[in-house]
Amino acid sequence: MLGWAFIFFLLAIIFGFLGFGGLALLSVEIARILFIAFVALFILACLIHVLRGNMPPV
Repeated sequence: MLGWAFIFFLLAIIFGFLGFGGLALLSVEIARILFIAFVALFILACLIHVLRGNMPPV
């Protein structure tokens, strides 16, 4: 999911450079939503891991 966010971010940069403002804004919004979803799922997974009593490997 983080890879998709990165791809849409790169597309936004390319579209912005080429002058396609609408497509650049759309790509930025998609990248932002995917990044927020990735971070939320990561935090949820960490909380579940800690609440089960498992410590992360060192």
